[in-house]
Amino acid sequence: MSFITRTPVLWALFVLTIALTVAFGAAAPAVGGQFLDMVSAPEDTRAVFDAMTPSERSMHFWLTLFLDTAYPFSFGLFFAGMAWRFFGKWGRFAAIPGFAVLIVDLTENMLQAITLSGAAYVLEPKAWVSPLKMNLFYAAALIALVAAGIALYRLITKKKQS
Repeated sequence: MSFITRTPVLWALFVLTIALTVAFGAAAPAVGGQFLDMVSAPEDTRAVFDAMTPSERSMHFWLTLFLDTAYPFSFGLFFAGMAWRFFGKWGRFAAIPGFAVLIVDLTENMLQAITLSGAAYVLEPKAWVSPLKMNLFYAAALIALVAAGIALYRLITKKKQS
């Protein structure tokens, strides 16, 4: 775990997360403007899926496979690394939401990839998987923000002591 707590790794994960967020925004028109990740109610998920053209479904599949697989690794490991590094002896517990959101997001991606590939329509579990992902994301992000505050406090107090 010490690897994801190193300063260069945390910075790289942060920059990668920002870059992937921008890439999602740029790719939205290619999937019809709405990613399946952003809907969870079964009727809304079905409506978004049904509104996609075959080429939009194909593009969404490839974006899910590559872009949206890298995304939870970047933000999940960033959130977990920040928590693990700056929360001291409680770091391993504070990192749990970061690791959990990574796993839940990958689970959601698997459901979407199976559906978008045409193998089977398996988006019903998104009714609970997507809200769980979002709640874990917000919890992990809040923990990482507090960790950044701790880091800033330590940096300021260290400079005052010098």
